[in-house]
Formats: sequence, structure tokens, C-alpha cells
Amino acid sequence: MDSAHFVYPGRPLNLGHRGALTMAPENTIASFQRARQAGADGVELDVMLCADGDVVVCHDFRVERTTDGHGRVRELTLAQFQALDAGAWFGPEFAGERIPTLRQVVGWAGQDMLLNIELKGQGLRSGGLEDQVVAIVRESRMEQRVVLSSFDPLVLARVKHIAPEIHTGLLYAADLPIFLRRAWLRPWARPDALHPEYHMVTPAYLAWARRKEYRVNTWAPAAMQDMERLVAQRVDMIITDRPDLLAPILRKSLTA
Repeated sequence: MDSAHFVYPGRPLNLGHRGALTMAPENTIASFQRARQAGADGVELDVMLCADGDVVVCHDFRVERTTDGHGRVRELTLAQFQALDAGAWFGPEFAGERIPTLRQVVGWAGQDMLLNIELKGQGLRSGGLEDQVVAIVRESRMEQRVVLSSFDPLVLARVKHIAPEIHTGLLYAADLPIFLRRAWLRPWARPDALHPEYHMVTPAYLAWARRKEYRVNTWAPAAMQDMERLVAQRVDMIITDRPDLLAPILRKSLTA
């Protein structure tokens, strides 16, 4: 099931969850840069559409938690987003940090960083998010360095319909409704990878996933013992809040 356009290096990849969210305000360029400096191979980020159709990087459907603004993401224009302070809540040294667009993050990634872009779907209708994200990936020629992921099988099905060459991953967790946490809709969504929460990854799970020819990209361990276990199990990608802790574990595993 592997896409020919995303190449795994034969070791677990280290991706910073929303950048390096323990060191800088999540889903900002500052956070992504901290992950890069910590030795991450890339970053995971969340995207959705704002009022005028631009793809913005934000985890929540409202902006109150991570900015000085108020309101729903879908109801704010890009200009309104760019006026928000997305860093002061984390610490005074990050005051003035802005919510980036996906295009800005792609520009930041350059030629060396991988991106796991989570598409945040709301409801059965697309609204055009998948088309916009795919267009940006193709324009920037990032196909070989991007995974598009979602908890919503409908989103992944739409991505595969418009861009079968782009690698996709189905997110799921133990606290979701049973049809989602068991990934029953995966044959319909046709993901290249499964993205289970880290504590769901067991030897039996990995054996099953390998038989089905899925990559296993897990999230989001923060404790060293969990990272060490996942590295030893040879998962394909670890999306972590602490890329700084994972980097030396991976280096040690390569010299063992």
C-alpha cells in the first residue's frame, strides 16, 4: 500500500507534535524551528480553512486557547488571523508570534523537513480544504516529504480521490467511537499508514499492521521509556511533544 512518493529511511522518523510544543507556542514557526533545532526530521501540524478560504495552521476550531483573539476559525479572515498574537500566552519572549498559513510553513520547511499535515474536518462536507492543501503540496513539489492525515475517513477518501500519489494516514485513538477506534472504515479511506495513539501499539498490533502492509506512524509519547519502546519496535514514525528527547534515543539506536 506504500505510496511511491513518500520514502521512509528504514528507521523511525522523529516528528515534532505541533512543532516542539513544550518549548514554544504550538503550531507556530517558532515551535517548528525549535523542533528543527532539537533534531526532528519534520513536524506535525493542524490545518483548516479560515473565512476567506486560506489554509491556516491551528489545532482548535476556536482561537481563544492559543491567541489573544476570540471566535471560530471558520469565521475569521486571514487579515484577522494575522493580527492575533499567538505567542504571548506561552511566554513573553514569544509575544507577537503569528498564526502561520500552510504556505508559510511549506516555505519554512525548505528542502530538509518533513511535514505531517493533519486536516481538521468538520461535518460531511469538504468546504474545499482537501483541494487547497493538495494544491499547495503540489505547487511546492512536497509530495515526497508530506503525509496528509486525519481522524475523518471521509477527508482521507477525498484526498485519495484527488491526489492518489500523496501519502495519507488514518488517525485514531482508544477514546473514539468504536467504528473509528477500530479503524473499520480504513478500506474505504485507503490510507497508506495507520496513526494510532502510542499506547495502542503492541507487538500484536504491529504484526497485524505489517501483514496488512500498512506503515505505522504513532503519536504522541512524551516519556522516554515509551519512546524507547517504540523505537525498539521499529515503528515508522513517532510524532512526539518532545522531539528533543527522541533525537538522542534514535541516535543511540543507530549505533547499538
